[in-house]
Amino acid sequence: MVQEFLIALGSNLGSSAGGPAATLAAALSALATQGVGLRRVSRFFATPCFPAGAGPDYVNACAMVRAPLSPDELLLRLHSVEQAFDRERIQRWGSRTLDLDLMAMGDRVLPDAETQTEWRALPLEDQTRASPGTLILPHPRMQDRAFVLGPLADIAAGWFHPLLCRNVAQMLADLPPEDRAALRPLPGTRL
Repeated sequence: MVQEFLIALGSNLGSSAGGPAATLAAALSALATQGVGLRRVSRFFATPCFPAGAGPDYVNACAMVRAPLSPDELLLRLHSVEQAFDRERIQRWGSRTLDLDLMAMGDRVLPDAETQTEWRALPLEDQTRASPGTLILPHPRMQDRAFVLGPLADIAAGWFHPLLCRNVAQMLADLPPEDRAALRPLPGTRL
């Protein structure tokens, strides 16, 4: 059965495809070779590196995709595309050639509401050291990150977080004004 997913893309190092924006564009094309169909793609945004000082600034985007895959199968394909663009998993939240994150699959909560809520409430200092052993959807940090919500608002402003009972536009509006102001759309990057 074909499923609809929301994914986030980011790069701050670029790759053999070129700089960060060229890398995102090439990665979107590469997804098609993995049996992942693009439905919508946001503008590309220049965004401050997170956490601050961890490297050069990023280019971020989001895409709505469709695929006849489970969330775990899609995640494996996203990792395969990352690897094709020389992604190395050395440091959590470090610089990277390409980052493809699965944000949501409709209104599904995985593995369950309790686990998702636990990871969503994890203090920042623990987030830097811990990573879940299973896929958690919706992504437990999406509501905190302008670099995800800004691009996501381009393509799915009405997507409703099943546990927070807020849509993307509302979650973006909930962020501090300085976080929203730091999003800088790159001209000519809507695919």
